Amino acid sequence: MTDQLNWIEKSAEIPAGGLQRDRAATSAERQAVAQALDILKVESLSTNYRINAIAGDGYRLRGTLAAVVEQACVVSLEPVVGNVNADFDVEFFPKIDAPDEGEEAGILGVADVELLEHGEIPVGRIVYETLSASLDPYPRRSDAEFNWQDPKAAEPEKTSPFAALSKLKPDR
Repeated sequence: MTDQLNWIEKSAEIPAGGLQRDRAATSAERQAVAQALDILKVESLSTNYRINAIAGDGYRLRGTLAAVVEQACVVSLEPVVGNVNADFDVEFFPKIDAPDEGEEAGILGVADVELLEHGEIPVGRIVYETLSASLDPYPRRSDAEFNWQDPKAAEPEKTSPFAALSKLKPDR
């Protein structure tokens, strides 16, 4: 996953006031992302993010991504162009302690927490995962029609072998 967007920020290089950055994927990166996500094309992919130091030797990565993607319609397999706009908010710490027994592990509204490995913040991986999670799972063209017919309904009704016997039975 990290090979498609190898955007890494070194924690040692982040100034005290934080780091603000805009990035746009190159043509090769967009092609690699499209292939990894098994979609037709990533026409554009850009992100705006900020990294700030937080208490506990951690860093907070907050940002937005904007992408224009082309996926195959689930009905006709024709291209469907879609816009993706998503936010991400992740905190990185050099050490993550497991919650104590009885302590709530996941609190709504809190940023995702990840391990800060080798002093690197994997911005590209976070952007890739956010894009992946934000894609339409069932893209469909507005004019696509699904005309399914039950093959059993089209078959003529078969006569039962007992139908001939019922004709032999005298009427009462």
